[in-house]
Amino acid sequence: MSSAAQDLRSKQAPIKEGYRADPSSAVVTLKSTGSLDGTSIACKLSTGVAVKEASRVAGLHPAAGGPDPNISGELCSGDMLLDALVACAGVTLKAVATALSIPVLSGNVTAEGDLDFRGTLGVDKGAPVGITGIRMTFDLVFGQKDGGGDVSEDEVERLGKLTERYCVVLQTLVNKPEIVVRVEGKSDKQEDGNERKVVWTHKA
Repeated sequence: MSSAAQDLRSKQAPIKEGYRADPSSAVVTLKSTGSLDGTSIACKLSTGVAVKEASRVAGLHPAAGGPDPNISGELCSGDMLLDALVACAGVTLKAVATALSIPVLSGNVTAEGDLDFRGTLGVDKGAPVGITGIRMTFDLVFGQKDGGGDVSEDEVERLGKLTERYCVVLQTLVNKPEIVVRVEGKSDKQEDGNERKVVWTHKA
């Protein structure tokens, strides 16, 4: 066994034992937030120090044996997934609001997702692998409409429905796409000048 494999096992072993002893401790709620303003069709992600200092490097979540992201600068891919959802939903909402002449002065978009690390660490074969529940919240501040008047409940309902309908990331999650997984590897050494490849393909 390589030293890297031994190091990973030694880090994950006490974590796995803790999850076996207390399954509820394996459930972590990931969170992403973004902010909106009245000047542009954009959503500014605010995921903390790691995003500011990292070049979007993915790594293990601390609950899976990874380092503190505020020190390593590595981001959990689950956080990145929620970041993509928040960013897409925020931009979509601003675009819809602009098209409908609904004045959004400011706002925050939040997405939370529950992840049971017993599944991804193989502690419990019955535990799900992946985020099992996502909750999104749009906390908005509306201005006065052209000509005066407040934004109505019907307009808010339409804003919400159209944002949900046209958000690419949200619809990708809701309507599971066909996914093909392909793993291809080759040796760093050639035999008789021939390159040997090993391939595995699966339609998920």
